[in-house]
Amino acid sequence: MAYSFSDEQIKRITENVVNNIRANEGKTAGQTGGMTLERAVRLIEAVEKKAAEIGVNAVVAVSNAGANPVAVHCMDDSYIASYDIAFQKAYTVAALKMSTSELQKLAAPGGELYGIQFTNQSRIVIFGGGEPLCENGRVVGGLGVSGGSEAQDTLLAKFGKMFFEEAITK
Repeated sequence: MAYSFSDEQIKRITENVVNNIRANEGKTAGQTGGMTLERAVRLIEAVEKKAAEIGVNAVVAVSNAGANPVAVHCMDDSYIASYDIAFQKAYTVAALKMSTSELQKLAAPGGELYGIQFTNQSRIVIFGGGEPLCENGRVVGGLGVSGGSEAQDTLLAKFGKMFFEEAITK
C-alpha cells in the first residue's frame, strides 16, 4: 500500500516529530524522566546522609518501573541480610505500585492479600521500608531501605520518596 502526502503534510509531520524530539530530549523513551542511574544515585546518597544522621547503616536499593535494579548501595558495616531485603522492597513497591507499609495491612491475616508474600518466588516484602517512586502520576521506580528497625527503614524510605518528588523530579 502506497501513501501519498502533499508537501504541506510532510512539512507538518516533520515539524511535529522535531518538536516531540526537542520536548523529550534527555528523557527515557516512553517516560517523563524515568529512573536513570544518575537519579538513582542522587536519591541513594540523600537517603544515606539521612541514615547516617539517625545512626543507621542502611542498604538502599532503587529499581526502575519494571522492578529491575538500577542501583544498590551498602553503607559501611550494614547487615549482610539487608542487601536482599532492600532489593526485594524496591522490587515489591515497583511491582505492586504501593508502599510496603500499605501492603503490610493488606497482607495481614484476614486481609485481602493475605499470603501474597509467598508469590513471585517469595520476593514480596510485607513490612515497612519500601516506597514507590512516582513522576507525573506514574510509578517510575521503587525505593527499598533496610538496616534499621522497621520504623527507621520506613522513615528513610518516606524521606527518600519525598526527596525524589521534591528535588529530583522538579
